[in-house]
Amino acid sequence: MRKFILLGGAALALSLSAQAMRAQSGTVAKGPDPETVKDLEAEKSAMHELGVARHYFKMKKAYVAAFKRTEELIAGYPEFSRLDEALYIAGMSSLYLSEGKGKQAVPKAPAERAAEFTPEALRSNARAYLARLVKEFPESKFRKDADEALAQLGPEKQ
Repeated sequence: MRKFILLGGAALALSLSAQAMRAQSGTVAKGPDPETVKDLEAEKSAMHELGVARHYFKMKKAYVAAFKRTEELIAGYPEFSRLDEALYIAGMSSLYLSEGKGKQAVPKAPAERAAEFTPEALRSNARAYLARLVKEFPESKFRKDADEALAQLGPEKQ
């Protein structure tokens, strides 16, 4: 019985040692580099908001909820390390809403805010968020999809 306990303990120690070595060598990467993030608590909060927005966007096709979450995230966390994804979700959610896609209807806004939810205004929002993504994050993995959506949207109507 002692042999099994000793062998189990040795195996655990080797496993933990290997994990520590991988972490030091940089092969295990979870989250942003703490050296580049100014406020870790803000980054953590923003990451949560992005996760919720991503869930609404991908899983639920709830584009109103995804758009609102990312709009608040973009305004509240301008230094967020995953801002490119937030811009992408905001832009594509707005585009999809302008096309009547998704499982949520465009909200009925009060008369003074009704212009914010017209298809033209939603397309303008989509264009603004996606253009910002392309301009500020040229190496983003969302760049190609943003370029395609911008081509579909065409130039801003004057």
